[in-house]
Amino acid sequence: MDGYEMALRFWKQKNMQGPAALSVALGGKLISFAYHSGKIENDNITCNDTRESFEHDSVTSCTGDLRTLFEIKNAKDASDFIMGAYGENQPLDMALLKKLQRELTKGTYNAQRYQAGERPGEFKKHEYVTGKGEVGAAPEDVEEELQEVLDEIAAIGPGNKNVLTAAAYFHVKFENIHPFADGNGRTGRWGMNYFLLQHNHPLIIVYQEDRKLYYAALEAWDKEQDLKAMQLFLKMETVRTWEKQVQQFYGTFP
Repeated sequence: MDGYEMALRFWKQKNMQGPAALSVALGGKLISFAYHSGKIENDNITCNDTRESFEHDSVTSCTGDLRTLFEIKNAKDASDFIMGAYGENQPLDMALLKKLQRELTKGTYNAQRYQAGERPGEFKKHEYVTGKGEVGAAPEDVEEELQEVLDEIAAIGPGNKNVLTAAAYFHVKFENIHPFADGNGRTGRWGMNYFLLQHNHPLIIVYQEDRKLYYAALEAWDKEQDLKAMQLFLKMETVRTWEKQVQQFYGTFP
């Protein structure tokens, strides 16, 4: 049994019932997830400020700019939103993704975006550079392409062995579509994890130190429709996310 399988079994044996049990099982992982997910695209975000926001619902000594402060506070709001949605068993659909993106980006759109008609919680109205030579789906195609992805992964039932594959597929497709004017990375990582949690799979932290591997996995899909790179990357990050807890549970770790 490899490290990923051990992490998966460790999680499943918890047999969680409801959001309270999930919150206990996740412990400080939500803070760590928010910190790393935010820092991937904003290097001014700090672990200390993120922890303060989660634990005290405020940030008193942020040294970053105003946008950074909003992003840190928004990460806490987005986490609360996701936990609430999980408790209500809301489906991963376009309405949830729009609300999630709004929580993550409210107060962060600059004047230029507003003048262009862009708003948090709404699909993009213009094209934006998303990567090397990539601009994502055309604004008029976003809803159709995103709905296709959501329909495809909706067929994956609880306990299905293809849950991680479906999550990887959702994430690479979401980032490739790039449905919003901003916040696509953070929204996509939370959307992917919401799907995983709903299917009894442990949360995966995408560590900011691993961003080069992460971007390479996204690029592998953009260039060659290679999903294997993202699957392997997510397995690696699952092991890293839960290594200490798994080692304590089993008394060993490969």
